Amino acid sequence: MTELLSNGVGLAALPAFTTSLALGLLIGLERERSPAAKAGLRTFALTALLGTVLAMLSEHFSSPWLLVAGLGGIAVMIVAAYIGDDSDEDPGTTTQAALMLCFGLGAMVWFDYSTLAIMLAIVTTVLLHFKPELQQMTKTLTRRDLQSILQFAVLSFIILPVLPNQDYGPYSAFNPYQTWLMVVLISGVSLAGYVALRAVGHRFGAPLLGFLGGLVSSTATTLVYARHSRNGEAMGRLAVVVILIANLVVLVRLSVVSSVVSPKILPHILPVLLGGFAAGLLVTFWMWRNIHRDGESPMPEFTNPTEIKTALGFGAMYAAVLFCAAWLSDYAGSSGLYALAVVSGLTDVDAISLSSLRLFELGKLGADQAVMAITIAYLSNLAFKFGLVVTVGGAALARRCAPGVVAVAAGLGGMLLMM
Repeated sequence: MTELLSNGVGLAALPAFTTSLALGLLIGLERERSPAAKAGLRTFALTALLGTVLAMLSEHFSSPWLLVAGLGGIAVMIVAAYIGDDSDEDPGTTTQAALMLCFGLGAMVWFDYSTLAIMLAIVTTVLLHFKPELQQMTKTLTRRDLQSILQFAVLSFIILPVLPNQDYGPYSAFNPYQTWLMVVLISGVSLAGYVALRAVGHRFGAPLLGFLGGLVSSTATTLVYARHSRNGEAMGRLAVVVILIANLVVLVRLSVVSSVVSPKILPHILPVLLGGFAAGLLVTFWMWRNIHRDGESPMPEFTNPTEIKTALGFGAMYAAVLFCAAWLSDYAGSSGLYALAVVSGLTDVDAISLSSLRLFELGKLGADQAVMAITIAYLSNLAFKFGLVVTVGGAALARRCAPGVVAVAAGLGGMLLMM
């Protein structure tokens, strides 16, 4: 230790030990509040400091076995603490795992991973503190929901990594990796809304159901609420708000997808999308203030957005639309691309939007052309869903939805004219 001090490690190491102490106290503070935990504030603080001390010594003596021995000692201490416990309660393993992680975080601090260690300590504390909420959330998930999560894991971490990241075919339009990456992106956004919708149920009102429904499928949400709009005046007014919110969320989805797929296009597309969103939101908010908020809203029924069959279908559609967009843009210019946007956007706005963004990234489309194609596709999709409102919900619902739909279209069109 004298040699360490003489080498200048002494006071220079103080910030590392201070950070370790803070991390240990943070996690220990949460465990101190748990009656079942056998380790609290002092134990976690000392464990984190021990991790830093042994990391420092292992680096000085070039012997990683000091860290291994320290981790083994912590494990032995945990076992000894529970062997003598005569209580009949299940001790669990959460505190033990947190204690060993705390030792590792202390070691990370010494090896200049302080920022990551702090982040992990905060995540650990959050996981420990919100145990009841996490348990409740898992109880609300059905077998079908768990299958959705597992299928998304297959799409993302098994299929995607093995696909070649290389362009094939005419116009080099088909890239297996990029195509499947779009599948993962859309499936991930839809899955987030799907799981959240299943978790919240009816508890947070129609606007949240409209928001989450729009993340999964604005078309399905529009159809469900158009049907239920016939169940009385109050339900009809509520359906208008949900339908408008679900279709406004599509603009949010497009903004997020654009930022991921093609950040360079954001200065061109965000003003247009925000213009339509702001205009529609004002009308929707005005309608929301003038309806009765009591009563339970119907839950939309959605198919699993991450089923392999659904993913393959979207992937095939995306590849086909991408090829057609590249060919039409080359053969007929922007007019051919816009015609494709009208037809494709009727049933699915994601495929043509992603295709336009991909072609922009490849340098085969200008920014204005890509933004125009995406906007046309959205307006085509919006017109199709307004048709659903008219045919399924009736003239009364259509009259109520019309101001919001017109506001969105006018906002988008106005911003396009200003480009």
